[in-house]
Amino acid sequence: MTAVLALATAAAWCGVGSIGPVDVFGPRSQDRADSVPAVIGGDDPRPPAPVADTAPGQGPGRESASIAGLGPATLASIPTASRQVLLASGRAKDSSDSTVTLWTRAADGRWRAGSAWPAHNALRGWTGTHHEGDLHSPVGIFTLSDAGGFKADPGSGLPYHRSQGFTAGGTGFRGEALGGSFDYVIAIDYNRVPGSSPLDGRQPLGSPRGGGIWIHVDHGGPTHGCVSLSAAHMVDLLRALDPRSHPVIAMGDGASLAR
Repeated sequence: MTAVLALATAAAWCGVGSIGPVDVFGPRSQDRADSVPAVIGGDDPRPPAPVADTAPGQGPGRESASIAGLGPATLASIPTASRQVLLASGRAKDSSDSTVTLWTRAADGRWRAGSAWPAHNALRGWTGTHHEGDLHSPVGIFTLSDAGGFKADPGSGLPYHRSQGFTAGGTGFRGEALGGSFDYVIAIDYNRVPGSSPLDGRQPLGSPRGGGIWIHVDHGGPTHGCVSLSAAHMVDLLRALDPRSHPVIAMGDGASLAR
């Protein structure tokens, strides 16, 4: 991607920008590979497949036959081969606050919860019909195939694409600095083509459906559509995700995930 294209497309990336002026360089919805919602999500005719966050008293290491907070329709939508499910559960339909927990399925089929991490999602919360610029995060279950960032690979299990294109600047919705937001990135396979850099922005569902939905470093405020975690937790997650476990993210507000 040329520098001119990067500057022209930067403002549309989910994790950066603000209602007012913003100076952003790097990833945008056109900077990723086309990909269809991997499992469930967006306007897909199938029911949205979301996830639930860890309820009080359900600490790391807890094992259960299913994933806490997920309803039967959502659980049924998780691919049989998936042994890692990253739950991104929003506080409310219109909230930008969420909780992220990595669940791992053991050989006996039981699920084990990891630590619950505070996170942000889009400014206006969640939607099952995500479109470009709506300031909502898409509800659904999507595969996690590729990672990258401005910084060197910290030991990612997923293919890691390092590039200076992962550069952000300016301020977010709360006036917070956006620098470092793309130090580490995991592409969510919503309207992109898995198996390519997060900066590859082909959109098989078309540009009106939006794209550039990532997990990236938290900048202290809401995103345009991404999910954001602290830098330390991003490193933990990059090291934990294993392509052999066919990881997916189940993301949405708690009520949607409970279906």
